[in-house]
Amino acid sequence: MKRSLLTAIATLISALNTRLGRIVDRIRVLQAQGPAAARSEAAATREHEFAVLSRRVHLSYLAILSAGIAGLFICLVVAMAFIGVLLEVDLAKLLAVLFVLAMVSMITSLSLFLREIYLAVSARERVMALSDAQAVGATSKQ
Repeated sequence: MKRSLLTAIATLISALNTRLGRIVDRIRVLQAQGPAAARSEAAATREHEFAVLSRRVHLSYLAILSAGIAGLFICLVVAMAFIGVLLEVDLAKLLAVLFVLAMVSMITSLSLFLREIYLAVSARERVMALSDAQAVGATSKQ
C-alpha cells in the first residue's frame, strides 16, 4: 500500500510540475509581447492575466510542496515501521500520527490543485468574454 501511495504522490507532483511549466511558458509569451499601451483594454486584460498567472504559480508551488511533504511522511512511516520491527519497539502511535500527517498534506495538496484548476478555468472564461467584447467593439467601430 505504501508503494502505491508513493506512486500516486509522484504522479501528482509530475502533473503539478507540468501545469507549472505551462503557466511559466504563458508568462514568457506575455512578456515577449512587450509593453502594451497603459490605458488600452488589451493592457488591462494582460495585467489581469499576469495577476492570475502569478496566483496560479503560487498555488502550484504550494501544492507541490504539500505533496512532497506527504511523500516524506510516507517514507518516514515505512522507515519507522522497519525500525520498530528491528528494535522490537511499539511505534504504532507514531506511525499513526505520521500517516495522518501524510494524509493531511495530501488533502492540502489536492485542495490547492483543485483551487489552481478553478482559477485557470475561471480566468480562461473571463479572457474569452473580454476577447468577445473587444471583437464586438471593433466590429461596431467599422
